[in-house]
Amino acid sequence: MSFRLAAYAVCITDGRVLLACHSPRNREFTWTLPGGRVEHCEDPFDAVTRELTEETGCHGIVERLLGVDSRVIPAAVARAGTEHQNVGVFYSVRIVGGELRPEPDGETAESVWMPIPEVTGLRRSSLVDIGLTLARTLPPTGHVPPVEVGGSIQH
Repeated sequence: MSFRLAAYAVCITDGRVLLACHSPRNREFTWTLPGGRVEHCEDPFDAVTRELTEETGCHGIVERLLGVDSRVIPAAVARAGTEHQNVGVFYSVRIVGGELRPEPDGETAESVWMPIPEVTGLRRSSLVDIGLTLARTLPPTGHVPPVEVGGSIQH
């Protein structure tokens, strides 16, 4: 089993959410929230703004912790072929500067401000649905039920 701690930015303004599109694998784009792996000895609070800038070119300020999600990806569908656990820390982040651009020498092909009602039609990571639900409901526990994967929603 592999394990990953990651931090994700939920940036919402004017009814739109900032999404990042990973470079296509198998010719299909997958949209996700800006964010990624927390480096060794790095605080997730710092990782989320670092990842946001690296992936999108935008600079942000963390406004609040939204919650934490833990999900296990079965070996049969995990990229490495072994069971994988991802623990994601979700933050509400306000954009304060920068310009959208692809990630230089990275996995993010483009970033866009997507109207929230249009998100349901995208091929996307379950992280998008989790982040939007956390931002919309602000659960006192910081936890929402797991998102069912299938169709347009990927791990």
